[in-house]
Amino acid sequence: MHSAVIPRTTLITGANGFVGSAVARDLLAHGHRVRVLVREGSDRRNLDGLPVEIVPGDLLDVHSLDAALDGCDALFHVAAAYRLWTPDPDLLYRVNVDGTRLLMEAALRAGVERIVYTSSVATLGLRSDGQPADETTPVMLADMIGHYKRSKYLAEEALSRMVETHALPAVIVNPSTPVGPRDIRPTPTGRLIRDAATGRMPAYVDTGLNIVHVDDVAAGHRLAFEHGRPGERYVLGGENLTLREILVHIAVLSGRQPPRLRLPHAAVLPVAHIAEAWARLTRGAEPQVTVDGIRLARKQMFFSSAKAERELGYTHRPAAEALADAVRYYLSHLSETSK
Repeated sequence: MHSAVIPRTTLITGANGFVGSAVARDLLAHGHRVRVLVREGSDRRNLDGLPVEIVPGDLLDVHSLDAALDGCDALFHVAAAYRLWTPDPDLLYRVNVDGTRLLMEAALRAGVERIVYTSSVATLGLRSDGQPADETTPVMLADMIGHYKRSKYLAEEALSRMVETHALPAVIVNPSTPVGPRDIRPTPTGRLIRDAATGRMPAYVDTGLNIVHVDDVAAGHRLAFEHGRPGERYVLGGENLTLREILVHIAVLSGRQPPRLRLPHAAVLPVAHIAEAWARLTRGAEPQVTVDGIRLARKQMFFSSAKAERELGYTHRPAAEALADAVRYYLSHLSETSK
């Protein structure tokens, strides 16, 4: 599909979520007729007021996928089960791996001409010298820490095989750490920003993150649709910052002092084990600190978006602006995001 051609109908999965709702808004602003696949009973607040066609369905219900894709010539698969801890790890593999495969098979049956698949920088390797990693940094399944990263790695691997064996017209995007408005749930990073902005983070475990505005990630999805090469991966990132630098930004934005107590990883790991055991015992919500989260924090998760900038025309705003929008959102929506 030529970049100038707007598809008849574009299906988006996960459009009621944080990244998906930003993608929907961006595509609507650029002339797409948008249809969204939403599970029954799911939170639809991020779709309020948007001129989209809502169709009920589930990634594991093949009939609903066929119905949702009927008449579509473009697909943005943004939906995923994203959590660093869950009492049911199999759910991550069913949704992220099996659900992706079933959706792509349905897209082939429907004759969809162009697909953008939302992966994650979680599937990429990290450099041992602290320099930013990119799409070419070597990595294996054994390097994936936790079920979420493993499930996304396997999903991306399955999709890449379908590009090779079935000529699946799919481009892969790998967002880094999106922040900004409409993070209702919120994401693990969103919880961190919210807690720091409200003075509920007395201490921290330092790490490195690549911070990007969710609306820049959304624009990157559209650019990948317009200019990306099938089978290629594109990091959609922003600015590399240490967690300490992020917390200082948030403190300035919220008028608070940043947490001064930096805890060693080894000291927090036992606490994470206890928190997860308690969550399993009480069948409660995801614990504030998780074992996989602490293990991930041992490495600087720095990335480069040079390939997307070069091939797609992708750009991103400064991290300070992304964090400002995120802090503003959380402080004005505390009752909605405090669960």
